[in-house]
Amino acid sequence: MFFTPVIRRAAYTHAPRSADLALQRFLMDTLGATAGGSGQPAGYTVTQDDKHTTLQLDVPGLSREQLNITIEGNVVKVQSVEGAPRSVQRAWELAQDIDTAASTAKLENGVLTLTLARVEPASKATSLTIH
Repeated sequence: MFFTPVIRRAAYTHAPRSADLALQRFLMDTLGATAGGSGQPAGYTVTQDDKHTTLQLDVPGLSREQLNITIEGNVVKVQSVEGAPRSVQRAWELAQDIDTAASTAKLENGVLTLTLARVEPASKATSLTIH
């Protein structure tokens, strides 16, 4: 018999801790692999809300200095530097451009959390003067 905790986002009034998310990813990956696999590769999760996209990537054994994050338009790249204990090289293309000034990156307990703010589309509407 397996005990599987049920986690509902609506039940949280605050963001869950990174250790809770790591356990949830582990359980989802393990149970998904036994049930025929999940559609997403193991090691990262992507969540979205109205203004942000949150990307969590497992990078155990790497420090802040050993990671390089680049953002160009709507593409995010995460790479480990040369000489790091393990090699990481991932890239994601998002639907909208990313506001780099409002985005953040945090590394805690081997989990890299990128909170990527979306660029709000500017209105290109102009008004014409009637003569």
